[in-house]
Order: sequence, then C-alpha cells, then structure tokens
Amino acid sequence: MKKKFFISSKDKKDWVAFTKEIGDIKSQDSDLISQSNDLKKVRKIDLHGLSLVDANKVVKKFIINSFNNNYKKLLIVTGKGLRSKSHENPYVSREMSVLKYSIPEYIKNDEDLNNKIINITQANKNDGGEGAIYIFLKKVKE
Repeated sequence: MKKKFFISSKDKKDWVAFTKEIGDIKSQDSDLISQSNDLKKVRKIDLHGLSLVDANKVVKKFIINSFNNNYKKLLIVTGKGLRSKSHENPYVSREMSVLKYSIPEYIKNDEDLNNKIINITQANKNDGGEGAIYIFLKKVKE
C-alpha cells in the first residue's frame, strides 16, 4: 500500500506564489514555425525552371546573403516535381522531385551552409506545402 503524501498549507502557498511569478515559459522543443509566424523578415526564392547545378549555386548564394543580412526565416520554393515528363509514362519521371529532395540534402552536406542553419522544415500549405521548405537561420555572431 502506498503512503499518501500530504502537502502542508505553507507548501501550497509557496507553490502558488512561485507559479504566479514564473510568467510565460516556452517549451525548449516548441516548433520553430509557430515561433516565427510573427517574423517580418522572411525572404523567398523560387527555383522553378532551374537545373540542379544552377539551383544549388543560387541557394548557396541566397542563404549566405540572407544570413549576412540577419534574416531569420527563408522560404525556398522547389516545386513538387509533378510536371516532369517521361516518354513511357507522362505521370512518372526518373527526375521527378529532383529539387524537392536534393536542395535540403545539398544544404545539410555543405558545411558552410549547415553552420548557418538551425532547422529545415516543410513549408505550410499556404506557402507551398510539399513544394517548398522553410530554412531557419542562426544569429550572426558579432
């Protein structure tokens, strides 16, 4: 049988006083997207029509420039790759979604870019959903 633990009235008063003084506590694991909804400095780039090599160059320059100008949130539109064509079947392609998957991998594997980034996530539906990504940048060390 478990012993019941009784809390003294003094402990209750101390706890109530403590919780009133805490204020707003934010979870360490809270979602970066919801935290940044009020960020006014968001840069956007659209990679539609670019080859993989050109897209990688543009993304690298875009991220470095944004980091140096203290942007915190970036939106990169890669597209879903649904319009890629194949001769055998117009609905399937060997190159489908090339940018959608390769751009985040390129960023993660580039040490210079990876050191500037906190997180990469899929964009909200109103910003492109599956065809776009958010990149959250670290603060510039002064």
